[in-house]
Amino acid sequence: MRLEVEITGKTFKSAAGGTQEVLAPMKFALQSGEVGVLIGPSGCGKSTMLRIILGLDRDFDGHVARPPEARIGMVFQEPRLLPWRSVEQNVRLAAPDVSDAKLAELFRILELEAHRSHFPGELSLGLARRVALARAFAVEPDVLVLDEPLASLDDALAGRLRDEIATLVASRPVTTLLVTHSLDDAVRLGDRLFFLSPRPARILAEVPIGIPREARSDAAIAAIRAGLARRAQDEQGGERAGRDVS
Repeated sequence: MRLEVEITGKTFKSAAGGTQEVLAPMKFALQSGEVGVLIGPSGCGKSTMLRIILGLDRDFDGHVARPPEARIGMVFQEPRLLPWRSVEQNVRLAAPDVSDAKLAELFRILELEAHRSHFPGELSLGLARRVALARAFAVEPDVLVLDEPLASLDDALAGRLRDEIATLVASRPVTTLLVTHSLDDAVRLGDRLFFLSPRPARILAEVPIGIPREARSDAAIAAIRAGLARRAQDEQGGERAGRDVS
């Protein structure tokens, strides 16, 4: 399974009739089993890009290529659970053919075993996010899109949920695209990091991480983050030098 994204431009019409550029030209591809991470400032166009990749927005220049039979799993910024259905019903609604054994394994990994019959209004935000993850993985996706899945969680809970995401991603060859503002989440989960500019978004840098996820110790992660910080400082210094020369 290979996901290929080539966007040559995306614009919106303003209420006044003008044109606003949202996405600049960008191109990248992800292989099966690979986790790509989009990192960029708020409002740069990440959500617009996700809608294009998911096929929800076809009004753009360029193309997105994936096998037509590919199953897609999506985890939104908000869990988006149906409040009148139980945890298990919410998951089975998205994946009616999921086996009892598969569902039981998902609930075990995500610590939802005691909440199968609970309703969304009875859940904390962390539990609701776990249900959204279970729903996405229950369809056995070929392409998984995670839009800020750890937002608004405290550090300890975000860390546990991040580990659970890593376990699920490792359990099947799924092509994963993660959107996050957290560099820590990016270096712990990602295989390739794509740093985006402010709107209109373009890829400023593509950074591969050569160490497999399961082999990334805290020391290795700290070293990767330090290297990224030095790189950012060097790039900023180069931009300032260019402005001084001009």
